[in-house]
Amino acid sequence: MGIRGKSINLFLMDGDPNGRIKCTLANWTGVAYKIPRTELDRCKGRDDLSQSGVYCLFGTSDQTGENVVYIGQTGVRKNGEGILYRLQEHKRDSAKDYWTEAVVFTTSNNSFGPTEISYLENRFCSMAVEAKRYVVKNGNDPTPGNITEEKESELEEFIDNSKIVMGTLGHKVFEKLTEVNLPREQAETTGGDELLLHFMRRSRKSGLTIEADCRQTSEGFVVLKGSHIETIDSESIPPGIKEIRQKASIDDNGILQQDILFRSPSYAAAFVIGGHANGLTEWKTDGGKTLKEVEGS
Repeated sequence: MGIRGKSINLFLMDGDPNGRIKCTLANWTGVAYKIPRTELDRCKGRDDLSQSGVYCLFGTSDQTGENVVYIGQTGVRKNGEGILYRLQEHKRDSAKDYWTEAVVFTTSNNSFGPTEISYLENRFCSMAVEAKRYVVKNGNDPTPGNITEEKESELEEFIDNSKIVMGTLGHKVFEKLTEVNLPREQAETTGGDELLLHFMRRSRKSGLTIEADCRQTSEGFVVLKGSHIETIDSESIPPGIKEIRQKASIDDNGILQQDILFRSPSYAAAFVIGGHANGLTEWKTDGGKTLKEVEGS
């Protein structure tokens, strides 16, 4: 079955792409809002933001510069307050002063109960942790609650749509950098598939043979966990690449312990070798074609 398109409606509530955004999908009861921290007060009086829901608080760590997220849920309180009231509480909490915008999920028919929001919070947290794009700030793992298989199927469909909406709103917090590695014999497929590339060079600095794998995705080039990285920097290494290498998780044997995304093949190659490199000629398929040859064909 081919890939089906999705019709997404984005309503710029303030007429500004940097302001509040309401997002809906065709034939979906879910409703999402992207709300800058500075615009919370302008959301008062919205009935759907007084409902139950699940939310994500996005920001950047002052200490490390990493993207961070806190995922939470809230039900309707006795005073009739729901999601918006909870976000305002977080705004006053000095322990959560890192976040700059929130993305919230609720429904157009107010159908979320305690079971649904507990399950969604648990799944959202698990997906964010597995994706490893953001540091998840939740102190405890939320409980999924007890649900029937019918309800689970319904909520998993809601989650699939939420992933699409979240990515559309600018946060790929639930999406892994790359899918599980394909077999080598599939590496040279092009078109919709991610292209698997290989780097191998004898390093003059360490005398070691440096070997790394990279997957080209729609976002750029992901140097894959398990790649052998040159640990000695050249004097001419770009400063940005040197900083990334210093922060990356690389063991004592030079083996990369995480996937890392780069916007260009040359930056990906420079990260691997610790100096300037032409990624168009350094990255090759298993058949020996350079990336330049693949893209030129």
